[in-house]
Amino acid sequence: VSRQLKEEIRRGFARLEDPLAGLLAMLESSSDWKRKGHSLGYCITTELQLWIKEHPAVPQSGTKLKKLQARVLGMLSQCPANLLDPLISIYQLHTADRNCLLEHVSHLYLQGDYKEAAILSIKLKLQPDQDVEKMCTPLLLQDKTNLVEDYVGEYPELQRKLLQTLDTWCDPSFNIRDITRPYQGLSRYKPEKFNRRVLSKLVFRLLERFNVDPALCPNVINQRHLRTLNYLFYKRFVEKTMTEENWADHIQSTVGENRWLQGHLVQALLRHCGARGAARWAPRCRVPPDMLPRAVAAELQRLRIQDRVEEVTEADSYEDSKKKDYYQLPIPRENIHFLQTWEETLQCWEKVLQPGQVVGVDMEWKPSFGTVGKPRVALLQLALKDEVFLLDLPRLLQQAEAEGEREKLPCFIQMLYSDAAITKLGYGMSGDLSSLAATCSALKDTEKQMQGVVDLLAVDKQVDGLSPEHSHEERGARQAEKGLSLLVQHVLGKPLDKTEQLSNWEKRPLREEQVLYAASDAYCLLEIYERLCKDPESFGLGSDLTESLVGKQSKKPRAKKQLNKQEAPSPSGQECHGPRTEPSRPPAPISPREFSVVCDNMLQGLGRYLRCLGVDVRLLDNEDDHRKAAEIARQEGRVILTSGLPYQTLRSQVGEGRCFSVSCSEKAKEQALQVLKHFNVQVSLGDIFSRCQ
Repeated sequence: VSRQLKEEIRRGFARLEDPLAGLLAMLESSSDWKRKGHSLGYCITTELQLWIKEHPAVPQSGTKLKKLQARVLGMLSQCPANLLDPLISIYQLHTADRNCLLEHVSHLYLQGDYKEAAILSIKLKLQPDQDVEKMCTPLLLQDKTNLVEDYVGEYPELQRKLLQTLDTWCDPSFNIRDITRPYQGLSRYKPEKFNRRVLSKLVFRLLERFNVDPALCPNVINQRHLRTLNYLFYKRFVEKTMTEENWADHIQSTVGENRWLQGHLVQALLRHCGARGAARWAPRCRVPPDMLPRAVAAELQRLRIQDRVEEVTEADSYEDSKKKDYYQLPIPRENIHFLQTWEETLQCWEKVLQPGQVVGVDMEWKPSFGTVGKPRVALLQLALKDEVFLLDLPRLLQQAEAEGEREKLPCFIQMLYSDAAITKLGYGMSGDLSSLAATCSALKDTEKQMQGVVDLLAVDKQVDGLSPEHSHEERGARQAEKGLSLLVQHVLGKPLDKTEQLSNWEKRPLREEQVLYAASDAYCLLEIYERLCKDPESFGLGSDLTESLVGKQSKKPRAKKQLNKQEAPSPSGQECHGPRTEPSRPPAPISPREFSVVCDNMLQGLGRYLRCLGVDVRLLDNEDDHRKAAEIARQEGRVILTSGLPYQTLRSQVGEGRCFSVSCSEKAKEQALQVLKHFNVQVSLGDIFSRCQ
C-alpha cells in the first residue's frame, strides 16, 4: 500500500466522530473485503488497527461497543483469515458476552461451517466451554488434522479428552460408521482418511507432540504392541534372523504384564511351536501359569521345563564353520573396552582426540518398533586402529548428572565432531546424530558444527548399483545383504553378521554377541575407508577419493552427491575411467528383434520390461554367479546388462561395448529407456508383446 493511500486513510479516520462505526458501515456496504489477499477493505481495517493503538482515547466501551460487536459477529463467517485478527482486536471481541460468542459459533457449526467455527473458537479462546469431540469430528472427517491440533494446542485437558476419544474409536469392537453416519452429506468428506490405521498414526503423533502419557490410549498402544509381537514372531520363526536371547528380551519388554498381550503371545506360540514348544517358551516369556491352555500346562509339567537345562534349538546353532561367511574383527577381544565410568572414558578421550586420528563412529539404540518418540542412544562405539571403545551412554550421562557435570559428555562429543584434524567415519550419520540429539539436548547443533567427517553412506550411493549378492549355497535362506552390510561385502569380501542388530541395547549387561557386533559395526568402517583410499578406481570411484571425501566436504553429506565430479558417471550410465575420447557416432538404429541381451540377476525387472517391448532377453536366476552372464554373452552373442561392481569384472570378459551398466536406483521403465537410447533400439507398435512373456 502506498504511503499516500495510508496517509489519506488516516486523515479520514481523524475526521470521523466514530471510526469504529465508520469502518463497519464501509464493510457492510461493500464486498471487496470478502476476497482473499490484500483488498482495499483489508488495508483500511489494518490501518485503523494501528491508528487506534496510537490514539487510545478513541471511545471503545459501553453499550455502543456491544452493538458494534453484535454486527461484527455476523460478518466474521464471511471473513478471509487475514481479517479475523484485526477485527477481533479493533472491536475487542474477547470482551464480548461469552454466551453470545458461543451461540454465534454454534450457529456456524449448525450451518455446516465447521472449519470457520473452529477457527473463530481458537481466536476467541472458546474451547474450554465446548465439546471437543463434537467440534473435532467433522474436521477429522475432512482431513483437517492440523486445525484439530491447533484447536486443542493450548489446553492439556482437551488434548487428553481428544486422545481418549480417538483411542475409543480405535478399539477393534468399535463401529466407526456410528461416527460417520451423521455426516453423510459433509462437503469435502474424505472417508479414506478416516480409518483405524490413520487414526492410530494421528494418536501417536499427538502423544509425542503434547508429551502425553501413552497409557491414556490403551487400545492404540495394545494394537501397536500386537503388531510388534507378530513382527518378532516373523523375524524369529519365519526369517530366522533373530537369536533366542535377543527375541526373548524383546518379547518380555513388549508384552510385560499385559494379560491381553499375554493371551495373544500364547496363541502365537501355539501356532508357531505347537504345545511342546509353547511349554518350553512360556516360562522364558514370563507367561503366568493361569494363562496357559490345558495342553500347554500339561506339557509343561511333563517336561518339568523349569528344572531342565534348555536345549539350544537348531535355528540358534551358530556353528564355527559358518563364521567364515561373515566379516570378523581383526583385533583381539581384550582390545574391546566397555566403558561405564568417567575414569575409563578419560583414557578413551586421550587416545581418540589426537590430531590425525581416524575414528570409526557408530551408535546403537533399542528398536522402537513404532513406539512414541525418537530413539535414545544406548551405546556409542568409537573404533581406532588397534582398539574399540563402547561407551555406555545412559550410565555415563546418569553419573555426570549425579556429579553436577552434565556437560562433560556433550563437550567430548562436540570436540570430536568439530575437530577437522580428526577424521570421523560413519554410515548414515545424520540419523545417528538425530538420535544423539534426542538423547542429550546439548548436542542438537552437532551436525551443523561437524568437520572432517566422512559418511560412507555417500560412498554406498556413489558405488552405484550395490545390489544384493546371492549367498553361497551353505548359507541357506539367509536374507540378502543391504545397507552397511552390503557395502562391507562388496569392499571387504564378506557381509556383516546382522543377527544382533535388533537387540535390546538398553539391557545390561550386554551379551558377548552384542559386544562383538557393536565393535564390528564401528571397526569395519576403518577397513572400508582404508581399502577405498588405496584402490578407489576398482570400485568405480575417483582417484582423488581421499581429498574429495575429507577435504572440503559439506557438513551434511547428501546421498546422491557425486564424490568426484571429474569422473562422474556419464549420462548413459557407464562409469567413465581415464581420459575421455572423442564421442563416436551413435550406432545404426536396430529393431528390438535384432537386439539380444542377458540381464544380471539384480535387473530382473528391467529384463521383463525389455521382453514386453520385443527384446530377446535371458535372465540370470537368483542363485547364478554374475560371471555366468559373460559365459552366456560369449556363447550366444548377447549384450550384458548389469550394475555396480559386477560391471568392472564382466566388461573385461566380453568385447568392447558388449557390457552396459545401468543404475539400480532407477525403476525398470527408466532403466529400459536408458538401454534403448544407448543402443539406438527403435520400438514400433508391432514390437510390443511380440514375444512370449
